Amino acid sequence: MGAGASQEARRQERLLRQQWDAARRQVRWSGAGGEGERRVLAQLLVLTARGWRLLVGRSGTGDLVLVGTGGVFVVRVDGRAGGAGPWDEDAAGLLAATKAAESAVASLGMSPVAVQPVVVLPGQSLDRGLGRIRLLGEQEVGRVLLAQPRRLRAESVRAIADHLERVLPGCEGLALEEGAAPEGGRQVSPDGLFDLDGLREAALEGARRAPIEQWMTFLHPDQVALVRRNWSGPARISGPAGTGKTVVALHRAAHLARRTTGRILYVTFANNLPRVQGTFLRTMAPAVADRVDFRSLHSWAQDFLQERGVPVRLNGDKSETAFSLAWKDLGRESRLARIDPGPAYWREEIDYVIKGRGLTRFEDYANVVRKRRRAGLHRTQRQWVWELFEEYEARRHERGVHDFNDVLSLALAEVSKERGGPPYAAVIVDEVQDLTLVGVRLLHALVGDAPNGLLLVGDGQQTVYPGGFRLTDAGIDIRGDRGQVLRTNYRNSRQILDAALAVVADDAFEDIDGEPTPGRRDVDLTYHDGKVVRVAGPTVDAHDRELLEALRALPGGALADTGLLCPSRRALEHYQRLLARAEIPVCQLDQYDGNPVDAVKLGTYRRAKGLEFKNVFLPRYDAGPAVGRPGTGTDTDTDTDTARERAELRRSQLFVAMTRARDLLWLGSVAGPAER
Repeated sequence: MGAGASQEARRQERLLRQQWDAARRQVRWSGAGGEGERRVLAQLLVLTARGWRLLVGRSGTGDLVLVGTGGVFVVRVDGRAGGAGPWDEDAAGLLAATKAAESAVASLGMSPVAVQPVVVLPGQSLDRGLGRIRLLGEQEVGRVLLAQPRRLRAESVRAIADHLERVLPGCEGLALEEGAAPEGGRQVSPDGLFDLDGLREAALEGARRAPIEQWMTFLHPDQVALVRRNWSGPARISGPAGTGKTVVALHRAAHLARRTTGRILYVTFANNLPRVQGTFLRTMAPAVADRVDFRSLHSWAQDFLQERGVPVRLNGDKSETAFSLAWKDLGRESRLARIDPGPAYWREEIDYVIKGRGLTRFEDYANVVRKRRRAGLHRTQRQWVWELFEEYEARRHERGVHDFNDVLSLALAEVSKERGGPPYAAVIVDEVQDLTLVGVRLLHALVGDAPNGLLLVGDGQQTVYPGGFRLTDAGIDIRGDRGQVLRTNYRNSRQILDAALAVVADDAFEDIDGEPTPGRRDVDLTYHDGKVVRVAGPTVDAHDRELLEALRALPGGALADTGLLCPSRRALEHYQRLLARAEIPVCQLDQYDGNPVDAVKLGTYRRAKGLEFKNVFLPRYDAGPAVGRPGTGTDTDTDTDTARERAELRRSQLFVAMTRARDLLWLGSVAGPAER
């Protein structure tokens, strides 16, 4: 340690001793109970010299409320020897006080995850959990509270403390009267007053300036209300891209974990999202993170079947071979090939319409409404499809393997046999529009129609897979205010959103509630600093050079919040090689877990679902028929119903990729021939 560092350490030690002495003198007349309680109160007073705010009861008794950079803490000092005696009533009282604080800060848009109950035991040395409550010894309290992840800026601390002092009965501020603030800082005035709207906007603006991974403390008050609401049955939250659906769902998971004894299942279709969402929840609410299971649907179903001894022989390669042989024998030269000559369309028909809906009889398939399938099929044509399906199933059985749809159907059958209570207290489904009907039925069966049991989150406009369903098909009845729509976009600027909406403006869609919705929807915007950069190179090489220059021009540390997204695996491999040769660090979205890493996040449009980045780069975004819309003359591959359906799905995928951008959307295209 150098001389300068040693001198600073000694100065800080002297300052702390002065503040501690001043705090001890101040609490002698405070009315605190015993010596232990006075020592704890003195420690909390020392924090006020560092910008924290302390609220105490005017009578000198009751719970304390501490507001600092780490959030809001409702503190009870337990002066009993060793914390002895019955704890149930004390815990209930502390949790009730915490709930009152949560309600008070909800009007400012502060999430319940930022309010934490703490019990401090004088004379003890410990740090452990008691349900939601954190138990700290006297020796740990100051260090632990100061070490909390930074949630609040200084102006937010002042605003929240002032608000709590006004609305919590019998509370008043208490600050260290003697002892200076640390050098470079200044004493905080305890009586600054702001109007409620001003406080809310100051808090939200502070959250917007934080890294995206830390956008977890403040919500709009309407969103906080959804997080804390008691639903009488299954509920749904929908809304356009950027309206905070996933953030609300994560806060809802933390809220339920604190208020139930059972486990919470948070499930989505994509394999990469559970890792990211689990990281976010551990950052938001570490005390309850281990009570929430983040899983992809198929991964959960496989483990569920294994636990119950149901054999699963999932083999994607062998099931793909089974379909290829069925197509060779019954499809390639059949009349189905006149409708669409490619086998992919008919494999999707089997996966998303027949098996995805759990259809086992031709009559059911003959009469089903094929949601999101634009090519109409009359009864005879459906008979041809059914024959292809039966041939595929026969080939699959010959090989003794299951496909992904079989896994969900087996799990649904197993759940239906369950006796006793449900395995989960609640199930939250994110990106529900990407699931099949069987998948939604399976998740509904886990909790049924229990109050607060099932929450479905998603938006039909952001569908990236073919096929579809209505909630009524799954036997799910969303009544009254159990269906909520978010309408404020917190992510995209007008420039970015307009660019994305131009892609899907002509593509009306039907969401899972059955309501037809236009492609261009009106939303309120809160973010205005984003920009769109369009670059057109004469060749692919020239385009790629522009891309590399733009990435290198980003400020230091910006790669951590940058995504480069591609429409296909082939394009992904090309740009992975390009960035490797340019020595630009890359983190594949398949491996991304939500922890900050100073590298470009590289993945497909589909893998970007549920994520957001400050900077999004879409190289050759208009290659192929994705951007051209019916009737514009720019799409040469929309002369059949099936081709138009594929083009519409690609536009939906591109829309998802574009709306991941917060500050910068970089759109690259090749003006000349795309070939090298």
